[in-house]
Amino acid sequence: MSRIGKSPVTIPSGVEVKVDGNVVTVKGPKGELTQEMDSCVSMNIEDGTITFTRESDAPDHRAKHGLYRSLVANMVVGVSEGYTKKLEVVGVGYRAVATGQKLELALGYSHPIVMEFPSELKVSAVSEKGKAPIVTLESHDKQLVGQAAAKIRSLRKPEPYKGKGVKYVGEELRRKAGKSAAK
Repeated sequence: MSRIGKSPVTIPSGVEVKVDGNVVTVKGPKGELTQEMDSCVSMNIEDGTITFTRESDAPDHRAKHGLYRSLVANMVVGVSEGYTKKLEVVGVGYRAVATGQKLELALGYSHPIVMEFPSELKVSAVSEKGKAPIVTLESHDKQLVGQAAAKIRSLRKPEPYKGKGVKYVGEELRRKAGKSAAK
């Protein structure tokens, strides 16, 4: 059996989980999320925990067992605590300014890049003198936060020589030495 699929999901106080056919709805203080599940995986809610079982040992069913358990666990954590990703914009002249749901980035191109995000995602940018600007993404949807962060990072990935570009806060970059002096 799937080790991930076997472990139960605990429902914290203030979070409500409903199952309607094969659609799971999770409501909490941060928001509401829905996920459609495959019929091969069944969900059982009792005593504040959710357990998942699959109908057979077929490879497809085994794969979906752990998948749906993880998706529902991420939904429960998202509506109760929320998710946050921080990105650092490193480079001379690189800027990040957030106004409402828009993020304007100056990443060394001939034009500024303006990105617009859905209302479920909260975007903020902090610029301190002498430090790289930090863009913070917050939401109750883990997939939305991760995808938005990956999209911002893909605009200018960090390069290995000077480390310029957009990177996650705490990300370890593999640095290269560069040219060695002529002998």
